[in-house]
Amino acid sequence: MLAFILRRLIQAVLVMVTVAFLAFMLFQYVGDPVVFLLGQDATPAQILAMRAELGLDRPFFVQFGHFLGNAVQGEFGVSLRQGVQVSRLIAERFPATLELALVAAVLALALGVPMGVYAALRQGRFLSQLFMILSLLGVSLPTFLIGILLILVFSVTLGWFPSFGRGEVVQIGAWSSGLLTLKGWHHIALPAVTLAVFQLTLILRLVRAEMLEVLRTDYIKFARARGLSSRTIHFGHALKNTLVPVLTITGLQLGGLIAFAIITETVFQWPGMGLLFIQAVTFADIPVMAAYLCLIALIFVVINLGVDLLYFAVDPRLRVDKAGGH
Repeated sequence: MLAFILRRLIQAVLVMVTVAFLAFMLFQYVGDPVVFLLGQDATPAQILAMRAELGLDRPFFVQFGHFLGNAVQGEFGVSLRQGVQVSRLIAERFPATLELALVAAVLALALGVPMGVYAALRQGRFLSQLFMILSLLGVSLPTFLIGILLILVFSVTLGWFPSFGRGEVVQIGAWSSGLLTLKGWHHIALPAVTLAVFQLTLILRLVRAEMLEVLRTDYIKFARARGLSSRTIHFGHALKNTLVPVLTITGLQLGGLIAFAIITETVFQWPGMGLLFIQAVTFADIPVMAAYLCLIALIFVVINLGVDLLYFAVDPRLRVDKAGGH
């Protein structure tokens, strides 16, 4: 177990160093931060002085080492567009994105798993076929179109939900939360549903496929031969083994929800990191782009490590293989 964790940690460090290098290359090949800070009318002397102040006159690997050291401390410099510390901008926007992703993930799991189980156990039923048709629509429709349709129906036509913003939030130290207020839930409803649709359909189809596969295995046939009830077989044995691969996909999808909430946040003007990144791309705000890239990579690495450990704990076959030296 310890060797397994150590191996995963080494891999995680290598991934983060690689991503940090790619983020650092943004500073080298995407515009010149000195020009952004001083403007087009700056004199050559001012440009040289600013480059020396920012350390841009140093050798390449010295600059990368300095960037890597600052990144470990969560420092990525000053936003070229807003003139404030990037770490402060990330701290302000991260709670909104994390809450949106968590609500969407819970919604996708809470609906996707039982719908997938029903579709597997009740094949041919009208409701089961309806679930599969809806899952095809959910996979096929682009996220921005789903968001626009929800705004058109529930905001413009019915007027049930707001179409933009985060609503009322409560400040808890440095953390801001909209999940502690009624208006916050009112505002997060449509963005969370929009973000959850693709994940829900993916989980539904995965659970259905895995459930059907497990129900064909020999130990399920043996359980039936022993006279166990259908409820015990389906939910005590089949579902438990079905959820093992679902853990992996769901864990990685949580990282995907955080990383790819960009479109949803743009459609609903949700004040999260995705909207901040879009604005940074528009204005070529390189420090913000680099920080976003490193943070998303860190989130994926941490979630992937957690899923690996959980998978190792849940599936006894992995522990047997490791113990046997395979």
